Amino acid sequence: MLIQQEGELCVCELMEALQESQPKISRHLAQLRKFNLLSDRRQGQWVFYSINPSLPGWAVDILNITSQSHSAFIKESLDNLSLMRSRPDREQACC
Repeated sequence: MLIQQEGELCVCELMEALQESQPKISRHLAQLRKFNLLSDRRQGQWVFYSINPSLPGWAVDILNITSQSHSAFIKESLDNLSLMRSRPDREQACC
């Protein structure tokens, strides 16, 4: 839901938002990529993740409904993310 809300996030942003370790975040992202829920793009040594644009419409609908009905669930994570200093510029190197 965080990635859907923000459009695209890198591992360092997810670490900050979720207050979790890099290995744990990366392991979960790898699983989501494996099942084609996420797409990634590389920018130098950094990887940015977004919702796979080729998801079927029904899957996108489920993500939208879940995000709308559980927005309070990710509020703390979004607050953590908003406090992150030096968030990566999508045009330049990340963290």
